[in-house]
Amino acid sequence: MQRMGSRAVDSPSLWEKALKLIGPEKGAVHLATAAVLNAVWDLWAKQEGKPLWKLLVDMDPRTLLSCIDFRYITDVLTEEEAYEILQKGQVGKKEREEQMRTQGYPAYTTSCAWLGYPDATLTQLCSEALKDGWTRFKVKVGADLQDDIRRCRLIRHMIGPEKTLMMDANQRWDVPEAVEWMAKLAEFKPLWIEEPTSPDDILGHAAISKALAPLGVGVATGEQCHNRVIFKQLLQAKALQFLQIDSCRLGSVNENLSVLLMAKKFGIPVCPHAGGVGLCELVQHLIIFDFISVSASLKDRMCEYVDHLHEHFKYPVVIRKACYMPPQDAGYSTEMKEESVRQHQYPDGEVWKELLAAQGN
Repeated sequence: MQRMGSRAVDSPSLWEKALKLIGPEKGAVHLATAAVLNAVWDLWAKQEGKPLWKLLVDMDPRTLLSCIDFRYITDVLTEEEAYEILQKGQVGKKEREEQMRTQGYPAYTTSCAWLGYPDATLTQLCSEALKDGWTRFKVKVGADLQDDIRRCRLIRHMIGPEKTLMMDANQRWDVPEAVEWMAKLAEFKPLWIEEPTSPDDILGHAAISKALAPLGVGVATGEQCHNRVIFKQLLQAKALQFLQIDSCRLGSVNENLSVLLMAKKFGIPVCPHAGGVGLCELVQHLIIFDFISVSASLKDRMCEYVDHLHEHFKYPVVIRKACYMPPQDAGYSTEMKEESVRQHQYPDGEVWKELLAAQGN
């Protein structure tokens, strides 16, 4: 018997009800599930001696589909429809795998134009990125319209008219405000505006998408989507033109597979979110698999890259000519260096000791 507060708990159903209060399929429970299952996938790939993307690519379609929970999404994607998609993906698969091995998956950089960067820093970072071969850039917007206009003009002038520019508002606006603001920024020809409003506002995203379509600006979202059901509704409502999966927000590889397949059915390009610690390392596997086995297309497709904290990982991403090169080491690239873990362990790690000592002073 265990105790919950002052009441004795004998029935598992009470625990299930308690867990539903912080879930289900979202929130703390879902994030924890993703962590556990991602670790299982890492172990599975290591057991097979393959990087995760290769494990998925080589997997029999029926075996792969057995890893997916189709509950709540069969009104838009049945298991048989998913099987047909994977079967069609068998055609040309070897050639696409070789393409990935030699050329890599196209990436875009978010590191050049964070809000708060002075113009000198922005100019320096953009110049360095251009020299390194980057052709796709994302700029943060939403704090001040006139400042956004000035910064976007500066970036567009630096990268030229032929390179790709995206914008990210990080949920700053109400729906009418998003439409009005982006009408002013449309002159800089952004491919998309990312998270223009609350990530939970499916109909709001649909309204923004409809309003911005005549301006040639798409809507991108997904990094904060709780689960496959939210993605299903975004696709049904035509609320996005670019779908952004997250390797840790959804319920691990399993749930991401269902979203990749739904995106394929709806003809929506997947451009993953990777703006956090280790997210680049993980999501590269999913998007490489998507190209080889599901989408078979690179049109309007790219994966986010942020150039920080990769030094803490045992198998960091490899970027060559602004492309993700497929990982060669077995596993899901999740393993962090032991020294990094030790230094950042709470509360006895060196990093925490220094922070706590500084607060004490």
